[in-house]
Amino acid sequence: MATNGIEVFCVSIVLQHVRLVSERCDLMMMVSVRGLYFLITLFLGSFFGSIFMLGPVLPLMLLSPAWYRWITDRVVATWLTLPVALLELVFGVKVVITGDGFIPGERSVIIMNHRTRLDWMFLWCCLLRYSYLRLEKVCLKAALKAVPGFGWAMQVASFIFIHRRWEEDRSHMSNMLHYFCHIKEPLQLLLFPEGTDLTENTRARSDEFAEKNGLPKYEYVLHPRTTGFTFIVDTLRKGDNLDAVHDITVAYPQNIPQTERHLVLGLFPREIHFHVRRYTAAALPRCAEELQLWCQERWQEKELRLREFYQAVPRRFDEPEARVPPCKSELRVSLIKAASLLYWTFFITASFVSLWLWAPVRFYFLLMVIFFLGQQRVTGGVELMELACHRHWSSKDRERNGMEAKEE
Repeated sequence: MATNGIEVFCVSIVLQHVRLVSERCDLMMMVSVRGLYFLITLFLGSFFGSIFMLGPVLPLMLLSPAWYRWITDRVVATWLTLPVALLELVFGVKVVITGDGFIPGERSVIIMNHRTRLDWMFLWCCLLRYSYLRLEKVCLKAALKAVPGFGWAMQVASFIFIHRRWEEDRSHMSNMLHYFCHIKEPLQLLLFPEGTDLTENTRARSDEFAEKNGLPKYEYVLHPRTTGFTFIVDTLRKGDNLDAVHDITVAYPQNIPQTERHLVLGLFPREIHFHVRRYTAAALPRCAEELQLWCQERWQEKELRLREFYQAVPRRFDEPEARVPPCKSELRVSLIKAASLLYWTFFITASFVSLWLWAPVRFYFLLMVIFFLGQQRVTGGVELMELACHRHWSSKDRERNGMEAKEE
């Protein structure tokens, strides 16, 4: 009898465990559908957008890199509204912006703490309201350019890809920045001086660096790498293409999505808080050493600001709403988000239908896929082809100007 009782008890425990596992699996499946919808929609938008929207514009690069850049920036900006629309309209993410805000259209370097691997995408929620998405460029690791769809679009957008080896990155970064200055293209360049997102491993490496250099240990940020920041500011300032530096602190009161995996599981942040500090280019130190120190001081302030944020109840930055009014009303932002969601849903559907119905579309599709895959092996990226075209036309202009000068 005792044995039978134990067996019944064990069976009931097993059944209860199976039921709990089943409920968790059902919940996971329910949650993951939301995340898969988000990522698949973004991927298909970037994939088909690269082929059917950006592809036809590529030949213009050979004739006029400046006009090619003007058009592609605006095409890419239409896709940048899609993550904002999905996050806010579909998943109900709330965005809170405090501090100085932006002056719409100004040329700036944006420095931000790297709390998650997705901060750069979440920032678009802020820029849609306070700036123009067509101005944004991102400095990010070179491995991302190989990702189909996303990487192709980022190449066409002329994002700055780095290998995290300064000897290699310096030359490429200089070429890209001088190109933007030469064609008088305003930009807002997003840079993460920390170099990587905040995790237990990266915090440990940051602590080791702090110990070796007699610096304080941080809990909410990593010690910044200042070499790239000072180089970018100096280059843009000399090229008369810098109005300000925006120091942005990002924080997540709940649900911190550390990686793409968290989005797949549907773990979206409930709120995203951005605190903005604006510093005019004229107010920045001229000396490289002083500019490095200036950047380090901003990170000391971030550590304190974030500590106060996460200790506050409710969690928020102890600042008034952004003092600079947004360049778009919330009504206009809502209309843009709704239009973006409708347009990209139609565009993705139309792309599938066109591929199914028409052989010429399938041929063009295959041709563009081969081009994007092949050009990276041959040239290293679309942005490098753009630089080569610019150098070609610049040399032609110099030759023509030289001949005209001789004739005079």
